[in-house]
Amino acid sequence: MRLLLVLSVLVAAAAAWPNLGMMADSTGGASNAQKQHDVNSLLWKVNEVIRNDALRGLADSYDPMSGTYDDEGVSVRRLMRELKDHRLLQRHHWFSLFNTRQRKEALMLYDVLEHSSDWATYIGNAAFFRMRMNEGEFVYALYAAVVHSKLTQHVVLPPLYEITPHLFTNSEIIQQAYTAKMMQTPAKILSPTNGRLKNNPEQRVAYFGEDVGMNTHHVTWHLEFPFWWDDGHENYHLERKGENFFWVHHQLTVRFDAERLSNHLEPVDELHWDDMIYEGFAPHTMYKYGGYFPSRPDNVCFEDVDGVARIRDMLILEERIRDAIAHGYVTDRDGSIINIMNSRGIDVLGDVIESSMYSPNPEYYGALHNMAHMMLGRQGDPHGKFDLPPGVLEHFETATRDPAFFRLHKYMDNIFREHKDSLEPYTKEDLVFPDVSIDSVAIAEPLETFFEEFEYSLVNAVDDTIEIDDVAISTVVPRLNHKDFSYQIGVSNNKGSEVLATVRIFAWPQHDSNGIEFSVNEGRWNAIELDKFWTKLAPGSNSITRSSRESALTVPDVPSFQTIIDKTEEALAAGQELDMDEFVSGAGLPNRFLLPKGNSHGMEFCLVVFISDGAKDAAVEGLHENTSFNHYGCADGKYPDNQPHGYPLDRRIDDERIIKSVPNFKAINVKVHHVEAH
Repeated sequence: MRLLLVLSVLVAAAAAWPNLGMMADSTGGASNAQKQHDVNSLLWKVNEVIRNDALRGLADSYDPMSGTYDDEGVSVRRLMRELKDHRLLQRHHWFSLFNTRQRKEALMLYDVLEHSSDWATYIGNAAFFRMRMNEGEFVYALYAAVVHSKLTQHVVLPPLYEITPHLFTNSEIIQQAYTAKMMQTPAKILSPTNGRLKNNPEQRVAYFGEDVGMNTHHVTWHLEFPFWWDDGHENYHLERKGENFFWVHHQLTVRFDAERLSNHLEPVDELHWDDMIYEGFAPHTMYKYGGYFPSRPDNVCFEDVDGVARIRDMLILEERIRDAIAHGYVTDRDGSIINIMNSRGIDVLGDVIESSMYSPNPEYYGALHNMAHMMLGRQGDPHGKFDLPPGVLEHFETATRDPAFFRLHKYMDNIFREHKDSLEPYTKEDLVFPDVSIDSVAIAEPLETFFEEFEYSLVNAVDDTIEIDDVAISTVVPRLNHKDFSYQIGVSNNKGSEVLATVRIFAWPQHDSNGIEFSVNEGRWNAIELDKFWTKLAPGSNSITRSSRESALTVPDVPSFQTIIDKTEEALAAGQELDMDEFVSGAGLPNRFLLPKGNSHGMEFCLVVFISDGAKDAAVEGLHENTSFNHYGCADGKYPDNQPHGYPLDRRIDDERIIKSVPNFKAINVKVHHVEAH
């Protein structure tokens, strides 16, 4: 009843549509609160009719050809032709971004929204196609458009695990949710982890790959930096996209290894196309429409996948990329040479491996990453004998659930390492920050992790009608968290004047799975980036205190869909603007996952702090006053840091005395304790 009441209030607030609220902005003719309300209403029960009367009426009456577009209507005419010719994917069918035709259709709608010049055109099209296109295509197109459109800069996207719960929730929980709905009985359902722990050691780390915040991070990053992005079409460049692709997946891989060490498991091994896939996987998840996600038994060998690639194709592409690394250059489409033996080579290589539209020669180097996801995801039915739907690896929302995802990315991460290790190590002159030294580093509070219960709504998981009231249905899952802590860093500035500095903080496990201490060179490749920020150093002694909550690499939990609805309704009713900007970008890692789990005895980590010259690092003007790091890159502008991701640990360290001797580098040992619930 509460959800129905809230939506009724929202309907009343929007009754005057298309006037779109009283507080019009300069970029689209509607207030931020009104835009948020409209997006909420379109995503609510996305598999059913639009519940908002005004938007449902708009969906019936809007003529997309009457809108205002900055591409002279090219995009909307193309999509309308496809619709009238009945070529679009039917509703109530699975959707995968890795399916070429389905992706093309979703991007047709994205183009229409992206080229809408005002909010009336944007929301009119969204409502119109919401009722005429496949639901998965619609959700992807709307999410991508909200992320990238200038009209939606302040719109907060509701958490995907409450929009499409089937992709994030075990099927038995979904079935219990249906039972609760049919009985009209509120339910709070406890979600178990997949499988039985005693029979499957991989379940010790299932909390990492199956975490809904981790899944959201992965899909959101790929929304902000999509492989289909074309500068000429979208009118701006996603800077350092290839390098960001490398870095975000490198960090996922080393974090997963740290979780494995926390749980007495060896680091994950890389996949090989001509070797066995040892770990099977049972997703225990189902599509809303289209059946269950395919399983994969233990100990299967890669097979050719019909319509995707052959094993020998993958080996050939891998060989071509490794040859490029060995030669130090990539060959462009026209036969020219692109040098990669420099700090920007990783960006080119990332574009090649993914492969994105930025790849200089996709015809020759292929799309190793994207094809690998499909090859691995289809091993349950490689020849289509059983007509199974795509596997979890073919959805960014579900990919990390499969432990083989991390084996796949360890394989690609090792290719990236070949390149990084081919570069000359940093010299002392490259690393030193003259007249600046780190005097002390300390952690003010104990580093403690714990599991907590997290509840999210399943109301959108079950079929419904307008005539039947909603009942509260949710699931409760255990998730990793940590106590807040802060770094205390003592720094001396002997330059005699104020200087701008970049502070970079990393940590790596002190020992491997056999208890042998990592060398600095091995440790640095396993380093987890914890923070990166700008600060000003006054002459003399400086004391820097930095909270874990401030980490530039993480984001807070996005509010629940219901909370977003409530805040939007309150702003509209009061005639006030809506301010939820802290939740606009969801590309960062969940703040809860900043620390690995550790163990009850205290898992040892090497914590390193490196301070570099902020003026030298700065890639934009007015750096300290106007710019902050945006997680793993800036999708809408120039990335502010000139240095490579991972600097100064991104290159091999042949002689650890060099980095240890610079006064602006300091390492200490810390312990991460995991506290069990009492």
